[in-house]
Amino acid sequence: MTHDAATPVEPAGPFVDLQVHSTASDGALPPADVARCAATAGLVAFALTDHDTLAGVEAARAAAAPLGVRVVAGVELSAHFHGRELHVLGLHVRDMTGLEAALVAFREARVSRAERIVRALGALGVTVTMDEVRAQASGSSLGRPHVAKALVARGYVSDLREAFDRWLGNGRPAYVEKRRLELDDALAMLHDAGALAVWAHPGRLGTPDLVRQVAKAGMDGIEVAHPSHSADDRVRFAELAERHGLLRSGGSDWHGQFEGPRQLGNQHVPKTWLDEQDAAVAARAAAVAG
Repeated sequence: MTHDAATPVEPAGPFVDLQVHSTASDGALPPADVARCAATAGLVAFALTDHDTLAGVEAARAAAAPLGVRVVAGVELSAHFHGRELHVLGLHVRDMTGLEAALVAFREARVSRAERIVRALGALGVTVTMDEVRAQASGSSLGRPHVAKALVARGYVSDLREAFDRWLGNGRPAYVEKRRLELDDALAMLHDAGALAVWAHPGRLGTPDLVRQVAKAGMDGIEVAHPSHSADDRVRFAELAERHGLLRSGGSDWHGQFEGPRQLGNQHVPKTWLDEQDAAVAARAAAVAG
């Protein structure tokens, strides 16, 4: 793999967005609406990477196809590595049925976690019910944002940020640890499904030594472009990708909001990065086949 690591993102299109969320997990818009927004944003492709589920991919593809937009099947997992929690994107999932079956246990764990958070809030005198949390999820995979929305609806807080700052964030009174998935197991699960594993928004965790370690563990790529990354971060992660043979990736981490730093397509991720990923997927499939 060769590329100019010193250039963070090419200024010219076409562009893609390889981290996008929908109501299949904790996004604000249904998958079909996400596809339409991607077309409006001028993207040629996007990856739907909902947390612990692939349930929105087919609906997104059905809506995107007539618009000439490609949908990459993806998922976002949380994994632990040497005491740190990393977010890992599975991109280009081939065996969607098999991976979705493996993810059922994680969605069940999300429900259990939400129930424990609701009980913890109740012990603090903050009353919300699981029915209210489920109503906020509208059938999608439960997460802390749905509890936060229930708190907003009840009038306990003014917005989601306040809910996390007061009760739900790490170290706050109603925080509940999520089920642990070790990085080795996450990588095996994604690779068994034919997917590439990409370290999402490494940010300050992404030291040269930890990037080296995750690459050695079997990570395929790293998110170079993300709203939380500075221009210097992008250069640094591009250089580390080159050094350790990692594919470049990037995305807005869009959850459907139309204000703020995480806007669909705003990372200007060049399609050439997607082409490099496609070539890696094809090479791996050929190696497995023969």
